[in-house]
Amino acid sequence: MSQLVQEKLAQATQILDEFDTDLWLTFVRETSMQPDPALELIADVDVTWQSAFLISRTGKHTAIVGNFDAENVRLLNAYDEVIGYDEGIGEPLRAALARYNPRQIAINYSEGDVAADGLSHGMYLVLQRLLQDTPFADKLVSAEKIVAALRGRKSPTEIDLVRQAVATTEALFDEVEQFVRPGMTQQQIAEFVHERIEAQGLDYAWPKPFNPIVTCGPDSAIGHVAPGNVVLQPGHTLHLDLGIKQNGYCSDLQRMWYVLAEGETEAPPDVQRAFDVVRGAIEAGRVALRPGVPGWQVDAVARQYIVDHGYPEYMHAFGHLLGRSAHDGATVLGPRWERYAGICELPVEVGNIFTLELHVVVPGRGIMSLEEDVLVTADTVEYLGTPQTVLRYIQS
Repeated sequence: MSQLVQEKLAQATQILDEFDTDLWLTFVRETSMQPDPALELIADVDVTWQSAFLISRTGKHTAIVGNFDAENVRLLNAYDEVIGYDEGIGEPLRAALARYNPRQIAINYSEGDVAADGLSHGMYLVLQRLLQDTPFADKLVSAEKIVAALRGRKSPTEIDLVRQAVATTEALFDEVEQFVRPGMTQQQIAEFVHERIEAQGLDYAWPKPFNPIVTCGPDSAIGHVAPGNVVLQPGHTLHLDLGIKQNGYCSDLQRMWYVLAEGETEAPPDVQRAFDVVRGAIEAGRVALRPGVPGWQVDAVARQYIVDHGYPEYMHAFGHLLGRSAHDGATVLGPRWERYAGICELPVEVGNIFTLELHVVVPGRGIMSLEEDVLVTADTVEYLGTPQTVLRYIQS
């Protein structure tokens, strides 16, 4: 992972310069218990004692950590200086800040972005005490724009890792299709997926009890719901929402099947139309997704497509960033609702990886929902896997 850390630090240097910020400070302790989401990008190590990671717009970076953690940081070959301490971090931190002499110091707090809000209140108070009576005490500003850009702009290694996770997930969907038969419960289907994930030594993009989400027919609850005992039946839809974590990076995909009833060779018109509309809305949103466009405008295109085709609007965002986490940072392709305030206004950027997802309900049949993972480039928006363009079938 040292190559990945080096790539992200190079990006961070450029981002600091872009935002005219001299220094970014990530200040942590006991990260196995209380991790800062930013640390996995710039160091990807656990530390025990109070530790400071100083990223400078000059490209010179300093880590100040307890002596017992120092060697792990040195092995990253990513920091120009790694300073170990025994008795306390205060003196080496103040000395390092004096050498940088920054006009401002960005620290990890944010009201709108959980991925940029890693500095605990207690550690903020510690930092204030350590900087008391220094020229740096009144130079602290939020690093939310820096963290959002760094987390959102995927490096080449990150893109490759997400692409691998997507390919693995698509293979799992193929296995599910071979396994599933009418009469199985949601729980039985989920247990099969769990067995396959664990047999391959993979992890989950969100907690295992709710992953995958399995929706069988019209009687299943819709949303982030643990699989239950609803039975898959002919004439119903089967929907899976599955995300794995492989080599530290996630996928997040949804796929759809229809269970053919006796005598059927294809889905009935209401089911097929729902699939075509959902697929069309996702493609319309993908075309609208381009650098510089605020997230809410992308959502509006997909949302309007659904409404224009006679379905109620979906009551969630059209997409979110994907990477280290299934929900990987600030920018959301969502409507201008209170819960998306600020983050739906952020512009799409080159290197962003988004999910594109929405659903409609087919009365008496079940949910119809798709989700794709896409990469924004300067020229296009690329599917990271093979998008589902036709409804898949399960034989009775």
